[in-house]
Amino acid sequence: MLFMSDSNQLVAHLFRHEAGRMVSVLATMLGFDRIELAEDIVQDAMVQALRSWPFQGIPEHPSAWLYRVAKNKALDVIRREKLFRQISGELILESQVEQQVERFFEEEEVIDSQLRMLFACCHPSLPFESQVALCLKILCGLNAREIANAFLTNEETIAKRLYRAKEKIRSSEIRLEVPTGPQLPVRVAAVLKSIYLLFNEGYNSSHPNTLIRQDLCEEAMRLGFLLTQNPQTTTPAAHALLALMCFQVARFDARMNADGGIILVKDQDRTKWNRALITRGKQQLSQSAEGSELTEYHLEAIIALQHCMAPTYAATRWTDILWYYDLLLLRKPSPVVALNRAVALAEVEGPKEALRAVLKIIELASNQYYHAILGDFYAQLHQTDLARQHYNQAIHLTSSSAEKLLLQKKIGQLP
Repeated sequence: MLFMSDSNQLVAHLFRHEAGRMVSVLATMLGFDRIELAEDIVQDAMVQALRSWPFQGIPEHPSAWLYRVAKNKALDVIRREKLFRQISGELILESQVEQQVERFFEEEEVIDSQLRMLFACCHPSLPFESQVALCLKILCGLNAREIANAFLTNEETIAKRLYRAKEKIRSSEIRLEVPTGPQLPVRVAAVLKSIYLLFNEGYNSSHPNTLIRQDLCEEAMRLGFLLTQNPQTTTPAAHALLALMCFQVARFDARMNADGGIILVKDQDRTKWNRALITRGKQQLSQSAEGSELTEYHLEAIIALQHCMAPTYAATRWTDILWYYDLLLLRKPSPVVALNRAVALAEVEGPKEALRAVLKIIELASNQYYHAILGDFYAQLHQTDLARQHYNQAIHLTSSSAEKLLLQKKIGQLP
């Protein structure tokens, strides 16, 4: 028998990977207005796994086990509430119910259900922030704290957004469908933003003890791939986002040391970078160039590619990266982009110019990365007291153990 922690970890992993698919299928069966019922059924299936697996052992096919339990619970609801005629739009005999429900769980239907769910969550009657929050909650399994971190806000705000969005779904009778015509580009933009935020949460997690959450990054890449494989939803921006994710994930094995410490880009062993993923990213970026559209995802992917192409840190084409950041700042004006641009500016024009640029980004005065970068620039300018002050402020602001260790290391290296 496996230890309880083993089964708990597996359930948590499966919840991240399978919950969105299961909720999408169940919502297709029960109706989008009953999304909370679908979520409850999936939650019950996960709880049942947590209770039975530590004692009965993990089944040979855990995902299939969860799907079967969820399907049976959904069947109970349908029979109890006599929903199936309403769901199917036609009279179905009691003996046919299970057969018809089985159809919803076929692989092709599961994929279609996820696409419909993505676009239903991004309905134009919902505020954009609520659209993204719904996608992250329903399809990606993020909790309110993780979503709040992605939005740089608090859990209470996210909870209110989710509640209002679900009320709107019920009152407006929003349908589960992939739109056509002029509605499609607007909805695709919200879907891509959701996937982008999901990936960012995995790439630099808000979890105190886990800097990289590969499961979230994998889920974001899976959803991105889903978009690029569907004729209705494949766009240059979707390919560009998938390229960006490939380039970033390619460097995962070099980002942490054996003790869980952060290894900065300049110190990473580039032989550990995944060249197959970089090649795949280049292919996706090439496909993204087929249209005339230049999005923020194109520019971020090109910046990431510049790092991947450099044989050494010193050989990085920082002038090109700075130019792409200038373009990105025009297309996507944000304090975070401005902060990242300042790092490239320091490599091109030196820390003094970069320091001036960062001090103007007052919107990030409560952000740990703002203070960490200020600490770096002050350290390079030999202003030790100010460097130490900002490193300590960054330590105070971050909840990440790995980031705290890195900042303490930098403090220890000051004269």
